[in-house]
Amino acid sequence: MWRSAEAEDDLTVSEQLGDANDNLNGIHIDGDIAVSRLPTLRNADPCVRRGCMWPKASDNKVYVPYVIANHYSHQELDLIKRGLNSFSYSTCIRFFPRTNQRDYLYIQSLDGCYSYVGRQGNAQTVSLSRRGCVYYGTVQHELLHALGFNHEQCRSDRDQHIQVILQNVMKGQEHNFRKIDTLNQGTPYDYGSVMHYGRTAFSKDNYSPTMVAIPNRNAVFGTAKQMSQNDINRINLLYCRN
Repeated sequence: MWRSAEAEDDLTVSEQLGDANDNLNGIHIDGDIAVSRLPTLRNADPCVRRGCMWPKASDNKVYVPYVIANHYSHQELDLIKRGLNSFSYSTCIRFFPRTNQRDYLYIQSLDGCYSYVGRQGNAQTVSLSRRGCVYYGTVQHELLHALGFNHEQCRSDRDQHIQVILQNVMKGQEHNFRKIDTLNQGTPYDYGSVMHYGRTAFSKDNYSPTMVAIPNRNAVFGTAKQMSQNDINRINLLYCRN
């Protein structure tokens, strides 16, 4: 279901991703993660342990080049740049327009919203479709993937915080709930993370819950519209420590 950018304030990131990536064909994605071209960087093993981080410069900043395709409107371009620039306010990450760098993010409007996890090498697609993906929080979500972060509900310790109800998951989408041997850096599980999907993500009927919080089944999750403080802390722990 397509929604206009003007409806941004009414949608969570989880809802935006669910709408935009409904019935995607062609590229193999897990939720909104493009499956890596590099077999050593698959989700079974966190790529940050295998060399997918972006390098730190001598000034302790991490500079990530990007190119934005020219098919966005001025309003869409401003919003994407706002998402890119938001990382510089509270982390050492600096997204900047590419000149001649070999490795860079190529932000373009393909089908749906998705990104690879971590630095892949050369031109690396971040898809932000004009039909449903150009939202502030969704831009942050996909950029966090590109920096090497995975979904919160796939954390190695997720079973202590949410219960996955596989019988309610759409057939063929069970892989989106695989646990990953994540590097959690001592940070708490975060229901408010912009990387957390909502309670009906990949539901077989769009209303039966595929996840419930534990032990408090009434706890709310998957409602973020921008990065949480924990999301910011994790960037700083992974990239910005001296």
